[in-house]
Amino acid sequence: MFTNLRIFAVNHQKISSLHINTMCCCKIRLSLKRSKLHEPVGRKYSSLPGLIGNDIKSLHSIINPPMAKIRNIGIMAHIDAGKTTTTERILYYSGYTRSLGDVDDGDTVTDFMAQERERGITIQSAAVTFDWKGYRVNLIDTPGHVDFTLEVERCLRVLDGAVAVFDASAGVEAQTLTVWRQADKHKIPRICFLNKMDKTGASFNYAVESIREKLKAKPLLLQLPIGEGKTFKGVVDVVSKEKLLWEVNSDDGKDFERKPLLDVSDPELLKETIEARSALIEQVADLDDEFADLVLGEFSENFDLLPAEKLQTAIHRVTLAQTAVPVLCGSALKNKGVQPLLDAITMYLPSPEEHKYEFLPWYKGDLCALAFKVLHDRQRGPLVFMRIYSGTLKPQLTIHNINGNCTERISRLLLPFADQHVEIPSLTAGNIALTVGLKHTATGDTIVLSKSSALAAARRAGREGEKKHRQNSETERLLLAGVEIPEPVFFCTIEPPSVAKQPDLDHALKCLQREDPSLKVRLDPDSGQTILCGMGELHIEIIHDRIKREYGLETYLGPLQVAYRETILNSVRTTDTLDRTLGDKRHLVSVELEVRPTEAPSVVPVIEYAPGVSEDLLKVSQEAVENGIHSACLQGPLLGSPVQDVAITLHSLMIYPGTSTTMVSACLSRCVQKALKKADRQVLEPLMNLEVTVTRDHLSPVLADLAQRRGNIQEIQTRQDNRVVIGFVPLAEIMGYSTVLRTLTSGSATFALELSSYQAMSPQDQSTLLIQRRGST
Repeated sequence: MFTNLRIFAVNHQKISSLHINTMCCCKIRLSLKRSKLHEPVGRKYSSLPGLIGNDIKSLHSIINPPMAKIRNIGIMAHIDAGKTTTTERILYYSGYTRSLGDVDDGDTVTDFMAQERERGITIQSAAVTFDWKGYRVNLIDTPGHVDFTLEVERCLRVLDGAVAVFDASAGVEAQTLTVWRQADKHKIPRICFLNKMDKTGASFNYAVESIREKLKAKPLLLQLPIGEGKTFKGVVDVVSKEKLLWEVNSDDGKDFERKPLLDVSDPELLKETIEARSALIEQVADLDDEFADLVLGEFSENFDLLPAEKLQTAIHRVTLAQTAVPVLCGSALKNKGVQPLLDAITMYLPSPEEHKYEFLPWYKGDLCALAFKVLHDRQRGPLVFMRIYSGTLKPQLTIHNINGNCTERISRLLLPFADQHVEIPSLTAGNIALTVGLKHTATGDTIVLSKSSALAAARRAGREGEKKHRQNSETERLLLAGVEIPEPVFFCTIEPPSVAKQPDLDHALKCLQREDPSLKVRLDPDSGQTILCGMGELHIEIIHDRIKREYGLETYLGPLQVAYRETILNSVRTTDTLDRTLGDKRHLVSVELEVRPTEAPSVVPVIEYAPGVSEDLLKVSQEAVENGIHSACLQGPLLGSPVQDVAITLHSLMIYPGTSTTMVSACLSRCVQKALKKADRQVLEPLMNLEVTVTRDHLSPVLADLAQRRGNIQEIQTRQDNRVVIGFVPLAEIMGYSTVLRTLTSGSATFALELSSYQAMSPQDQSTLLIQRRGST
């Protein structure tokens, strides 16, 4: 029965190596021994989900449980809220691991990269599959650091639900707002887990109020804490009116007792719970008409008689409608409150069939999947994570990539278990799979069974589109929404140890770009150097470290520089003529155009054509014209930075017969560059949202330092005993800020940054920057 089941297990005695989950280079041996599983060295894993003792289920039920029993969820939060620790406890209590991992010890399952274990942070999302009380849970632990926001975005795209983890002493923090907005964008139902209830300064009421005020969400209190800070010992289940107390001497938190609240033993707690339950029932009744009818009809006299199952069903509906969010609490580090969180995940978050997708009827059960993450293995090539929306994936299956308009073959199909993978014979809709063998598939690509399947789906979509009066091309209609890739804000040069190693560096950067779409690589046309563009200092540092560890290249990074932009302040009209004879062929192009600033922000130039420009001429030369304009806007006249917020109108175009398209592009590019140099020019600098959490004693020196950095303070909030400074600061002024802040506050302050917008520099600051740049070149 298990002949098709292969287990990849870590074995340090064998030489054959396999770099399984991108960034972690492990020595691995492929073992195939019926149902016997090997355990990785230094880490105890339980058997494959579904194989408990002698209770062996059919392979199909293990691999493909009913869709109603599947939960695809993500763990998201601000950095250091306890996402990875919560994930570790979830894996331990579900029987996936046999020992508790710890972030500080560097032995967690989902943080398996060397860089993650050294820094104690999550850098890339990791997928783990496990079972809990008959449910299959595909869980993704996501990063909390702002430099890796794209990792969260591309994972939320394919999830059905999410758990938002909060530090109970801090409530809603900067990155919490970012990931919450991302979840809103993808319409993902979520539940809140107030972690670190044992921490000094933890406040259940403060954290709930911050969710209400800052996230504009309606919290449903399903639990109340028994004690806070050092006195925290358990939780009260408001729905069932029971208290859950964990054993004081329990090392792993597996042992806890669930007791009904009684008037004899807990009069105050019972009274508080009854009030909380009545408030919860009223809250849910306001949001759910079906539940309101039930409450007003049968239980209007006494809410206590309302069965817990009826209330749980209504909370499930409200969570799916995203009109409110269930709130639970606990302490993952102290092993309290995680099992009830697992129950809430299966009870309140949706299954794949409860998430409605308008494109599913178009495929009539044929394969439709989204590639949401690409990892690179040096031996096996690209490994692609896919969410299957309909149909079935199998090894050796030929699939069609709609985005790339190409056909590829899946050689192997795996279930993701962080840095372990289990090879499987098939996987059905609702699941998350890892595929081997796809050479051209990238993040955000839509995968279908065949080109004919795509065309049939397009026809069905077309008929539906006509009913809704939509005018989309067939391809656009079928593409599943990918992710928006933000523009990088930092760049630096990167050089190999020798010219002979340049091809190796190019290969490494190509592989890393497929894994991380937010990493951009370009060539400097003047110096010929390779330029690395990233989302922040940590992002570029991690890339540099990975090139060294995974590809064996000792590269050299130039000084980190801010990615400025340029624009113009007035309109300029200019003409240009290019007349060259190559061999016996004459190339002649004459052009007249106008550049002007746009009213609305635009990263790419807005191209317009005057009525006098021949439509017949544009049919054959429009692509060359636009290529020339776009290439001219890649390097502005002041700093060589990209030009944005400009509109270009082509007034006349004359092309001599036989002129090549390359000459047309060259003439347009030269003319645009001439116009940009004539205009009044402006440098735009990245402006960052800044949030600094600092004690009251150190507030004054922090404010004084920000004033020297051209900071603009918006407000100062109170968070428990701390102060939270919120404002804007130019990115150029904040480089190396973490070291300065540690010095100013004796290591007690934290800060978070996020790109806000690009703003015009003052004439004085712009002049200083230009002098610095010219002096360094």
